[in-house]
Amino acid sequence: MTGNGNHKLGTAAKQVAEHASALTRLEVELASLELKSKVVSLGVGVGLAAGAAVFALAGLAFALATITAAIALAVSVWLALLIMTGALFLVAGVAGTLAVGRLRRGTPPVPEKAIEEAKRTTEAIKR
Repeated sequence: MTGNGNHKLGTAAKQVAEHASALTRLEVELASLELKSKVVSLGVGVGLAAGAAVFALAGLAFALATITAAIALAVSVWLALLIMTGALFLVAGVAGTLAVGRLRRGTPPVPEKAIEEAKRTTEAIKR
C-alpha cells in the first residue's frame, strides 16, 4: 500500500508540475501578446505625435508669417522681417538661458537624496 501511495503521490506531483509549466507558458504568452499590443500602441502614438508636431511647426511658421505681413502694412517689408527676426532671436535667447539654468540644476543626474538615505539605512542596519 505504501508503494501505491508513493506512486499516486508521484503522479500527482508530476501532474502539478505539468500544470504549473503549462500555466507558466500561458502566462508568458499572455505577457508577450500584451507587450506586443502596447508596443504597437506606443508606435502609433509616437507617429501621430510626430505628425502633430510637424503640423504645429507649420502652423507656427504661418502664424509668424502672418504677423510679419501685418507689421509690413505699417513699415517696409525688410523692416517687418527684421523685427520678426529680432523677436525670434530674443525668444530663443530667453529659452536658451532658461534651459542652461535647468540643465545645470539637473546635473549630474544622480539621485543624491536617495543615495544618502540608503547610506543612512545601511548604517542603521549595521548598528
